Amino acid sequence: MNVLVIGNGAREHALCRSLSLDPAVTALHCAPGNAGIAEVAELHQVDALDGGAVAALALELGAELVVVGPEAPLVAGVADAVREAGIPVFGPSGEAAQLEGSKAFAKEVMAGAGVPTARSYVCTTAEEVAEALDAFGAPYVVKDDGLAAGKGVVVTEDLEAAKAHAAACDRVVIEEFLDGPEVSLFAITDGETVLPLQPAQDFKRALDGDEGPNTGGMGAYSPLPWADPKLVEEVLETVLQPTVDEMRRRGTPFSGLLYAGLAITSRGVRVIEFNARFGDPETQVVLARLRTPLAGVLLAAANGTLADLERLRWSEDAAVTVVIASHNYPGTPRTGDAITGLDAVAAEDAPHAYVLHAGTKKDGETVVSAGGRVLSVTATGTDLTEARERAYQAVTRIGLDGSQHRTDIAAKAAAGA
Repeated sequence: MNVLVIGNGAREHALCRSLSLDPAVTALHCAPGNAGIAEVAELHQVDALDGGAVAALALELGAELVVVGPEAPLVAGVADAVREAGIPVFGPSGEAAQLEGSKAFAKEVMAGAGVPTARSYVCTTAEEVAEALDAFGAPYVVKDDGLAAGKGVVVTEDLEAAKAHAAACDRVVIEEFLDGPEVSLFAITDGETVLPLQPAQDFKRALDGDEGPNTGGMGAYSPLPWADPKLVEEVLETVLQPTVDEMRRRGTPFSGLLYAGLAITSRGVRVIEFNARFGDPETQVVLARLRTPLAGVLLAAANGTLADLERLRWSEDAAVTVVIASHNYPGTPRTGDAITGLDAVAAEDAPHAYVLHAGTKKDGETVVSAGGRVLSVTATGTDLTEARERAYQAVTRIGLDGSQHRTDIAAKAAAGA
């Protein structure tokens, strides 16, 4: 199979790594990719938001499957253009991707599907915002209605901060605060059959102890030793399958990756949000544990044949990923700094630990930082304790001036396991 992956982050590097290990994949391309992806796939330049350009590249390469990684191209309808060119594509249509592109649309779908979620108001004026914040009280949850690269949500006890975030957005969703731990659960679907993956937990705050501003994610782990063993089955029945059925009923069938961000509250499971693609950094740990070759699963979703697949096979091992971010992230990051130690990790820590690139590029022979989140250092082990030790051992080998990372990824779960 000849596969083209669209995107340039650590999620796409994780996808490309798994596809490169799949014996069925005979040629692997990525556009635009990054310095790490270049080691496992042939890179091509393309405007990832230009559906016509992506479809033309796929045709030129003879791609038999296109995998669209990030949310912005999906919402822009890139998957539609590839489908129209007659090429199987893993990723929802632009219309279906509104599940992520609009928080308000997602709330409508959840209401129609009977999916449990937080009560909410959609607000477009300062008066509506003030009323909604007053109705729910602190802590205040304010979400930009549109795409915001994982940074459009503010959860705060500060009323003025909540109002300021709302004022910076065109349209916001204000909702009740959901207590309890958060879980990310991905499901691969062809629009009818839903195949849940293993759950993961990510860490959104920039600093240890869940302090500091929200980010795109500073680390993740899987499995979740503290979670109910029936969690996946329950979420499939109450959230994932009803949502896919409702999308089909509406005439906008959803095929690709449906990501449910969940809160395990004192009143049961509640959906925080949906995403229309693999999450970053959870993909890094979920794919580290997947034993079923990836390409055939993604192709079956693209072709509508998921029901014919055997059950997915999973490693019993645990996986942990630690994000190394640039100086000043999640503010405007400093870029262009040299990265050292990548060869040392490959020599000393493989195969149990490896580095997935996010914001990197080549400057001559040197790999330099090119974004806010720069690397995802990922490791597996017999349990979370061993996986953590291996991940953080590998982190110590990486040099990036001014960089930052959390030191407590999976620490509580490992201690309680």
